[in-house]
Amino acid sequence: MSLRYYIFLKDVLKLSLTTFGGPQAHLAMMLRLLVEKRHYITEKELIELNALCQILPGPTSTQTLTAIGFQVGGPNLAYLTLLVWITPTAILMTLAGLAITYLGQHQISMNFLRFIHPMAVGLVAFAAYKISSRVVNTKTGIVLMILSAVLAYFFHSPWIFPVLLLAGGAVTAIRFRKHPQEKNKKIHVDWSNFILFIAVLLGAAALGAATHWLPVRLFENFYRNGSLIFGGGQVLIPFMYSEFVDFKHYLTSEEFLSGFALSQAMPGPTFIFCTYIGTLAMRPYGFGGQ
Repeated sequence: MSLRYYIFLKDVLKLSLTTFGGPQAHLAMMLRLLVEKRHYITEKELIELNALCQILPGPTSTQTLTAIGFQVGGPNLAYLTLLVWITPTAILMTLAGLAITYLGQHQISMNFLRFIHPMAVGLVAFAAYKISSRVVNTKTGIVLMILSAVLAYFFHSPWIFPVLLLAGGAVTAIRFRKHPQEKNKKIHVDWSNFILFIAVLLGAAALGAATHWLPVRLFENFYRNGSLIFGGGQVLIPFMYSEFVDFKHYLTSEEFLSGFALSQAMPGPTFIFCTYIGTLAMRPYGFGGQ
């Protein structure tokens, strides 16, 4: 691996340890360090990559940074970029989950976290406001948002979210079907990676249903949620609260909100909150399992 790639990974590590504030702040830091200072890519290329990742499910800033790694050094550097970006925060959130487990096992009061819970609720409310003000700007969007909120309130099931996403996509496609479309453009698509993606999703779901083994079920849960969520890590929160707190009871509401508030104080990707959830969900398997 060339010296340039080592320097690039060092810059990614610097971003992982110093970027706070969610995808928008991450993008600003990428622009300053990777574009203006290091010139790995141009500003236009960064904006195009970020725009592409905005329409894909999953963590926007993580995908953008991984795509930059791919453009700089191909798939191998992209894999290393992803690992360097997520590892520091993953370790911190795992330690937070282990600390919560230790306090619970030794019956140590967690009253010192009582002020974190309202902060977490406020952060979720602010994220909802920011997202809705940016993307809900039509009458159709407002109606879909209200209906989705009402249905999600009355139906406490993890499957209500993918159903609402599919229904919203269908309604939007029908509503804007008369918009002009580009035609006569032949695009070659390599479907092998998409087929692999679907195969892993279905295989994990089938294996989890057959074995009921918690590690496999958690993998399927996180894989499915990451495959369905658009809009960044903040959108992940209601999905996971409904599934892991209301439906499966892996965590208490207090543990969930405490972890989310802590994750907002951590640098790096917001999606890494899943590490904290997984650590607490694996409590029946002991310290080694966690």
